[in-house]
Amino acid sequence: MSADALLDALDPEQRAVATALTGPVCVLAGAGTGKTRAITHRIAYGVRTGVYAPGSVLAVTFTARAAGEMRTRLRDLGAAGVQARTFHAAALRQLGFFWPKVVGGAPPRLLEHKATAVADAARRLGVEVDRVGVRDLAAEIEWAKVSLVAAEDYEKAVAAAGRPLPEAYDARTVARLLTAYEDVKGERHVMDFEDVLLLLSAMLAERGDVADQVRSQYRHFVVDEYQDVSPLQQHLLDQWLGGRRELCVVGDPSQTIYSFAGASPYHLLAFRRTYADAEVVRLVRDYRSTPQVVALANRVLTVGRRPGDVPPLELVAQRPDGPPVRYSVHDDDEAEARGVAARIARLVAAGTRPSEIAVLYRTNGQSEVLEQALATAGIGYQVRGGDRFFARREVRDAIVLLRGGARSADPDVPMPETVRSLLLPVGWAPQPPAARGAARERWDLVQALVALADELAAKATAGGTVATVQDLVAELDERAAAQHAPTVEGVTLASLHAAKGLEWDVVFLVGLSDGLLPISLADTDAAVAEERRLLYVGVTRAREHLELSWARSRTPGGRANRSRTPFLAGIWPDDEARRSRALPGGDRRRTGPAAVGPVDEALLARLRTWRDGVARETSKPAFTVLTDAALEAVARARPTTDRELALVDGVGAVKLRRWGSAVLAVVRDGPGRTDPDRPGREIRLGTFST
Repeated sequence: MSADALLDALDPEQRAVATALTGPVCVLAGAGTGKTRAITHRIAYGVRTGVYAPGSVLAVTFTARAAGEMRTRLRDLGAAGVQARTFHAAALRQLGFFWPKVVGGAPPRLLEHKATAVADAARRLGVEVDRVGVRDLAAEIEWAKVSLVAAEDYEKAVAAAGRPLPEAYDARTVARLLTAYEDVKGERHVMDFEDVLLLLSAMLAERGDVADQVRSQYRHFVVDEYQDVSPLQQHLLDQWLGGRRELCVVGDPSQTIYSFAGASPYHLLAFRRTYADAEVVRLVRDYRSTPQVVALANRVLTVGRRPGDVPPLELVAQRPDGPPVRYSVHDDDEAEARGVAARIARLVAAGTRPSEIAVLYRTNGQSEVLEQALATAGIGYQVRGGDRFFARREVRDAIVLLRGGARSADPDVPMPETVRSLLLPVGWAPQPPAARGAARERWDLVQALVALADELAAKATAGGTVATVQDLVAELDERAAAQHAPTVEGVTLASLHAAKGLEWDVVFLVGLSDGLLPISLADTDAAVAEERRLLYVGVTRAREHLELSWARSRTPGGRANRSRTPFLAGIWPDDEARRSRALPGGDRRRTGPAAVGPVDEALLARLRTWRDGVARETSKPAFTVLTDAALEAVARARPTTDRELALVDGVGAVKLRRWGSAVLAVVRDGPGRTDPDRPGREIRLGTFST
């Protein structure tokens, strides 16, 4: 492919990215706008035109899967020599190369998990920990290290950041644990993943000869998902650059969802301040999703936007119309899961591949009821974030057979046919087992290898070559190193965080109730804003079908005390219907759980004043008291009793118990007003409670 042909495959904005080969470049890329396509074509175009030597480019991203996909695309574009790695993989490789020369001997062994070292450190301090405590403390240690916060500065840093501490531990205890944890690692001669970046950064800063060698090799840097860089990753990037300006960053502030782990969009938003002459390109043409999905994604961000917020990129759909977004409400979580399973069964029966369907949720604990419903319906599934594909025994055994068969394969037999024969002993068969269970799960895993063999053979034939079993083994070795698993034919269950960077034809977003999204722990404006971005990420995973649902109760027969997520206020169809059915002249008849009369603007203003006061008193975001949509519904209904207030959409049992008497007082008289019959007597509004 010629250099010009590379550009022919791009839209005008993507082409602007591909041809901006020198100097600082910032690409603001919305979800589904082809950012990976743009930056891989940029690298390939730079190689084809001679501006880049392949070995002088280092492209870094955040997941091994994304790095593996980038390498595959670059190889297909004729830029196979470019290094595409995660921050940690690139740093570990350099650290391993320079350690014997700078320090001597082998580098410390990499500590895959912090748990044992954290537990040992806690015991030394006499701090009681259980499994959950160890997990929470390990996460806190990771945050401190990626945020470049030393143990002696930890207390001030968490106070300044407004960061909630792990339950049952105060800041001083965590600070002491940070020191003890480092002592434990030193005694064991191990390093954690954060140490890899810290040690390499220090080596580059202190040893000019090492820095010169690295900088002489890598002259051009590309950083994907730049909105998620931590202070530690930025520090390492600065050391790699050494004051040079050959940097291209790609990101979207609206997809910042890892702040709890130290990620920050600051560096992306401040890029123009750092590099005043940087070329900025905005990618907003959405090629992934239908106009219906794109419209909802845009509204999720804009409806809740506050004054001073960074304006989000407004996506422009490029695909033809698709089905409308579906919304549903269920009595309880089990009913919701059964409903989702039934919808999936119909979609699969109509021809949708299970691997093109995902069910996304806020917390991993929500998956169990969904797994049960899918299993009962006979639908295969995989839980993303569970056992890794290449760690499964069935997969390891299959690769051993393929590796052995590669040496004796008959060159006259097509590779896919040979692969099928080789994999018969590990559970492959021309037809899958009829019933779900271990046998079907094993078949699904092995079938993913067969499908990959078919894909490689087709690609080789299209290129005028013949693929071999050895080619398949080499592909699997590369994918295993990058944890880039082939597609398993089953519905994906994943948390919203785990779904980042992925996409499916059909996406179900479940559990969209207040307390789950936003999560109840989100008690600051910044945390709530991140929860909204998390919903945006979930919406933009869908290509064609998108279904949103929530349940009024957790368990069958339980109290229906949940309310819908406030992020969909004014978007959910019930809200639209109520607005369209509004009756003129102050008619207070009801046609559902909320009044359909006009809004009493004076009452609405009083309600907002009351709510803002409660928010200040309790140090909580205002919407966690009552959402704007709920206040508007109250101002329409003008309830006078607890029962009438309970019928208002957005006022669930919990909020009724906490704020009911105060809201009714505001409706009746308004906060802070005096009783006209008893001058000087202020009407009580009820007690604030949290």
